[in-house]
Amino acid sequence: MIGFRLGAEDLADTRFAISPLSEVMGSLRALRAPALYPLHARWRARVLGTLDPADLPLLSALVGDTLALPDFLTPRPTDFAPAFEDELAAIRATPVEVVRRDLLAAHAPRPLPHALRQAAAPGDAPVRDLVDALCAVLRRYWTAALLPHWPRMRLVLEGDITYRARQLAMGGARLLFGDLHPNLRWRDSVLTVDKMIGHHQVDASGRGLRLVPSLFAHKPAPPISAAEAPMVAYPGRGAATLWEPRPGPDASALAALLGAPRTTVLRLLADPLPTVELARRLGVTPSAVSQHLRVLHGTGLVTRARDGRRVLYRRTPLGDTLAAQPGAG
Repeated sequence: MIGFRLGAEDLADTRFAISPLSEVMGSLRALRAPALYPLHARWRARVLGTLDPADLPLLSALVGDTLALPDFLTPRPTDFAPAFEDELAAIRATPVEVVRRDLLAAHAPRPLPHALRQAAAPGDAPVRDLVDALCAVLRRYWTAALLPHWPRMRLVLEGDITYRARQLAMGGARLLFGDLHPNLRWRDSVLTVDKMIGHHQVDASGRGLRLVPSLFAHKPAPPISAAEAPMVAYPGRGAATLWEPRPGPDASALAALLGAPRTTVLRLLADPLPTVELARRLGVTPSAVSQHLRVLHGTGLVTRARDGRRVLYRRTPLGDTLAAQPGAG
């Protein structure tokens, strides 16, 4: 069990962030333990066919037998959506003693695998060389495995954050934390992550909390070390939609009334979504979706609300009734 004690200032500084590097490291878990990630099976098969075999031993060594990850390879995001290269720069800036500590902790109680043997060598130079090698292999992996899908992945992650922000607005921190995952509990100013190997409590002490949705997380994952600032990567909503085929035309009576494209848009709006996410799922331009949304809004089938610079659309009760008709979905 790992806990974070959050004061009033820490709750005020609780933020969401999207981390490309966290997705890279989470996806390595999916390669290592495919049974835990059935939604990503086809992605995994494709990726394994594109990776350089020479990179596999080092990539595999970054995930411990318990699926623990070295903390320095999942740095706490300082911005809402840091660039991948900026996160690699944070890795390079990690002190040598922290690199050793985190690699040993991820593999404890077993010794370091052969691919990471430099971390146990005396002096700073071997560890620095290892960090450079890690950054190079992670960049190659990112380019081959995730970068082609990143625009789509980021939209799904932003959709999760939009949903969580709505929960926070409706029910405060208690509702937000209570719905993130069954392993998370909020009680007496402490956010507890259950079913962890580590057993410690961290006082946030004004550092706030970072919540990082991940499409490759099967349960909440805080840092292993008690020295790290509070952060939790948690399973993001929408992972099942990431690789799903685009919806096909609907030949039902509702489609005959509204037209197949508008029926499909209506079906997708069970949860609030922005225009760009609808366009992504349908494989069309945002302007085409906007035309359908204007009609659906004008007929009272969808409602809209502004969220920062975006407008979120959702079905009205009338829209829910029509979408629930046989053949509508």
